[in-house]
Amino acid sequence: MPEGDKVFLTARRLRLALVGKTLVRSDFRVPRYATVDLVGDLVEEVGSYGKHLFIRTTTASIHTHLKMEGVWRTYCAGERWTRPRVTARVVLGTDDTEAVGFSLGTVEVLRRADEHTATDHLGPDLLGANWDAAEAVRRLARHPAQPVGLALLDQRNLAGIGNIYRSEVCFLRKVHPATPIDAVPDLLALVNEAHRVLTEAAHRPPWRALVYGRQRRPCQRCGALIEVRPLGETNPASDRITQRERGIYYCPRCQPEPA
Repeated sequence: MPEGDKVFLTARRLRLALVGKTLVRSDFRVPRYATVDLVGDLVEEVGSYGKHLFIRTTTASIHTHLKMEGVWRTYCAGERWTRPRVTARVVLGTDDTEAVGFSLGTVEVLRRADEHTATDHLGPDLLGANWDAAEAVRRLARHPAQPVGLALLDQRNLAGIGNIYRSEVCFLRKVHPATPIDAVPDLLALVNEAHRVLTEAAHRPPWRALVYGRQRRPCQRCGALIEVRPLGETNPASDRITQRERGIYYCPRCQPEPA
């Protein structure tokens, strides 16, 4: 699943292609919005919040989430698409450009005034202009027994981190992913690290992973072999444990497991 930096960069690319142009085609290939017609609307803004992307026109906000397989591609008008046409969920056309959302996990057409309903449940946006580290710390601290590797993945705490960057942030702070939130030595420093890493990835791509995907390879800090393991996911509301297929990567020497 694309993380906050990839969605941020997608928004930048769509902004360059669409903003300031009038739509001559709008095709929503999802049943709920199949009859929506935004032809004649001016594209005013394109932005992101965590993993959510918004294309804002004169009358609407097109909210999309890429989920696991989604992607936005831009083409010159009339250019052949590079993905199967059957996977297109949204097509937005101007006189010279087509923006196509393929295999999108979420598609909504909202009133501009209602856009907040898509993000009200989320924590502070790590790449947002109003990033609030103190609020992210407050939200994380609400569940002191939750492993930090899971808490970072919970978009209700802070928005934009996925499996790659939760591994990277824990490694950089020398914190084992299974460490409970209340045992993290400096929660604010960890949150600031997350902000720094994602900002660097978004503004100076590509980010070079230090631990993610490097299982059985030497740690670049101490030489121990990087390990990967699943981490039980706790739902704070129900205390129910489930297992995720996605593993979390760490160095057993730099990030000793909590007792």
